[in-house]
Amino acid sequence: MASCPLFLLAPQPPPPLVTARHCPSPLSGRAHPRISYGAPRLRRRQSCRCSSSPSSSSSSSSGPRERSPRPRQQKQRTEQRPGRGSAVDPVCFLVKTGVSDRAFAQFLRDRHKALKDRRWELYSRFIDLKEGSSGYELLGMHRHRQHRVDFMDWAPGARYCSLIGDFNQWSATENCAREGHLGHDDFGYWFVILEDKLREGQEPDEYFFQEYNYVDDYDKGDNGVDAKDLIRRMNEEYWEPGEVTSRKSRWETVAKLYEQMFGPNGPQTEEELGEIPDAETRYKNWKATQKDESSSSSPSYDIIDTGQEFDIFNVVTDRASFEKFQAKATPLAYWVEMRKGRKAWIEKYVPAISHKDKYRIYFNTPDGALERVPAWATYVLPDAEGMQSYAVHWEPPPEEIYKWRFGRPKVKGSLRIYECHVGISGSEQKISSFQEFTSNVLPHIKNAGYNAVQIIGVVEHKDYSSVGYKVTNYFAVSSRFGTPDDFKKLVDEAHGLGLLVLIDIVHSYASADEMVGLSLFDGSNDCYFHSGKRGHHKYWGTRMFKYDDVDVLHFLLSNLSWWVTEYKIDGFQFHSLSSMLYTHNGFSTFTGAIEEYCNQYVDKDALIYLILANEMLHELHPDIITIAEDATYYPGLCEPTTQGGLGFDYWANLSIPEMWLWHLENVPEREWSMNKIMKVLISSNHHMLSYVENHNQSISGRKSFAEIILNTGMYSSGSVDDDLIFKASSLLKIIKLITFTTSGGAYLNFMGNEFAHPKRIEFPMSSNGYSFHLACRQWELLDKGVHKHIFNFDKDIMSLDENERVTSRGSLNVHHCDDTNMVISFTRGPFLFVFNFNPEVPYQLYRVGVDEAGEYQLILNTDETKYGGRGELKSSQYMKKTSDRRADGCRNSLELALASRSAQVYKLVRILRI
Repeated sequence: MASCPLFLLAPQPPPPLVTARHCPSPLSGRAHPRISYGAPRLRRRQSCRCSSSPSSSSSSSSGPRERSPRPRQQKQRTEQRPGRGSAVDPVCFLVKTGVSDRAFAQFLRDRHKALKDRRWELYSRFIDLKEGSSGYELLGMHRHRQHRVDFMDWAPGARYCSLIGDFNQWSATENCAREGHLGHDDFGYWFVILEDKLREGQEPDEYFFQEYNYVDDYDKGDNGVDAKDLIRRMNEEYWEPGEVTSRKSRWETVAKLYEQMFGPNGPQTEEELGEIPDAETRYKNWKATQKDESSSSSPSYDIIDTGQEFDIFNVVTDRASFEKFQAKATPLAYWVEMRKGRKAWIEKYVPAISHKDKYRIYFNTPDGALERVPAWATYVLPDAEGMQSYAVHWEPPPEEIYKWRFGRPKVKGSLRIYECHVGISGSEQKISSFQEFTSNVLPHIKNAGYNAVQIIGVVEHKDYSSVGYKVTNYFAVSSRFGTPDDFKKLVDEAHGLGLLVLIDIVHSYASADEMVGLSLFDGSNDCYFHSGKRGHHKYWGTRMFKYDDVDVLHFLLSNLSWWVTEYKIDGFQFHSLSSMLYTHNGFSTFTGAIEEYCNQYVDKDALIYLILANEMLHELHPDIITIAEDATYYPGLCEPTTQGGLGFDYWANLSIPEMWLWHLENVPEREWSMNKIMKVLISSNHHMLSYVENHNQSISGRKSFAEIILNTGMYSSGSVDDDLIFKASSLLKIIKLITFTTSGGAYLNFMGNEFAHPKRIEFPMSSNGYSFHLACRQWELLDKGVHKHIFNFDKDIMSLDENERVTSRGSLNVHHCDDTNMVISFTRGPFLFVFNFNPEVPYQLYRVGVDEAGEYQLILNTDETKYGGRGELKSSQYMKKTSDRRADGCRNSLELALASRSAQVYKLVRILRI
């Protein structure tokens, strides 16, 4: 199995679920039928319930607008919360794509029922997804307004909890929270309060609500006014005489009301009381006895009873009382003065834990004492010996807090993603920093024409050789590269350059490190992860999350929201979904049968988490981008959650780079099949993220494509001739172009591949003696020979898409796909793409069919001299006019000159009507 390529093992996602409409007869000889599996057919009506009718517009009326009942509105909003549409049908996308499979349809319905139960369980604890994803506002270390610091963490298996660190000389008993004393609640959340210390000679405040604002740098309260004097002025200037009364007994108000109704000598028994008039009569009698005095302190409010349900907004008042009430000034200014500013805080208090103080959390468990890095720590550093890490309290003073300068850029059209790793982004053999990446790499990304940057390995991890995928601390940026503020500056500068920032998020598994990560966090084996075999990845030695636990969902959803809220991240690529979707972690042979997506090995809880994650992200952050990286292509990855899908915006087609790698390493170039290549490229480009190679193709001993094609060992020694370099670079250019132009609105390039980096990536590890020789990038090659030519070509591809919106023009129409001549031709909107993969034979007059009759202008040619080509095409051949000769099933055709290993892009600039 290890020798088989992924594109041969993995089922193609579209054929099982999407009607094949992109490839006409040249690829298969006949049209693809709607695919149905061997299971019994499930008859369904043709109409799809998931398409909701547009809401009717509200009509205007000359009368007063009626107020709809508030409880009913709230109920309607609650019912519409679960998805990104109004109607919900868990099998709608199957009906829409014409797939009929009873077992999978029943699985989707059962999953939807389980989703509703999970959502109810989550909402019963956290009200809604917004609260369920905002745990970072409470958990972890937070400064309270009342001169203290609050700490909270989740450890249901512990029986004693305390904070140890520099602030208390690592004492396990000083700042503690044990059961019954600031202990844990019923769900296992421990709460510790760190009181700020009074300076010598200072007295504690008399009033509990006296606040000292540590963060905001204002001193409105530092005016020396006594709190008692402020309260007296509030009572005198706001309340009128008679409005504020002291009540000695809770029966006092009742007695006064009784006396007001019946007089000082009112009846004392029921017999004396007699018959009581109705409320309206009593009110009119009482109203007649009242004097209409404008100086009265009581407002004249009447409640008009019309027989309808009481509504506070229907209270009627006379104009004089209303204006009198509106003229009163609120005592807000006095309450602001009660809150002291930072200046007074510094004079009176010493912080319980200071900025950059080190700390850990101490647990007493049934198996003994444990020291752990808090799960919600936002900054983590290793100790001097490098064995056990510790959390760092990150609370810079107001003058040092990073201030954001730029907002989120608006990206139109397709995504052109530049994938990178900060640590290997420098030319020196070391770990590069956020600051170096911001200064040196971000301008290059902008100059290269990309509009998004995707950073891998940015979340804290202990093992650098894992490329950042064995995450230990999910709320902390990697300390190897810099501080949290350094990363904020990186994101901010990227936004200033018009670049979106995406990160790889690893919620499919976690590091098994017990001293730093979440494994055995509270001493129990099932705190965050499954127990037994299910809690361990079969091959990678990592831990698997327990997605059916509400508190684990709270942790993971809050982690997503944290990166968006704190660091203004624009999107996520969910790494290795196959590891979490199946109990066999994706290490199984997939044949494409639909039952493989709904059998006993599918983790329904993991699917429900992904649905909740996409719902939460798109509901709270509508412009967010989510990308699914799933080698098994689970059905419905990019379908709306209301229609039975998982709700992602894009899915990464991992078969494409595996297909190219397999051809380069195992198939002679003259034997490449154009039909097989196109079948992988356009099997379904709906929301498809395409790439020639990413970091997976060049780490852990695997070669990069440039190293394979250019044979850089010979090239660097100067023993290879120019003709071989020309042929190799020509092949690399057409591979890039056809992969980019067949993408489904998103394209990804790994750092260095835009100029054909000649060396693979290998992180320092024991096998290479912890060397950084291959953990860097050779940026000096940008201005040299073949690398300069390939970079110019890659840059012009990006520019072409930015100006012409090539990859957002809809689906492809493949006209010509010839295995014998090794020529491919297809159209996309007004553009014609022609590829000659033949390594030996050029064509002077090669006829390809086109849909529209007209004039086609050449806008990109891989054989131009600025791209390292030979420039065989003359300038007079840049404009081509169609003839009425039929070809490839089209009424019109073009005769083109095609150099070997070349590609051309034409644009229809003038339509000729026949």
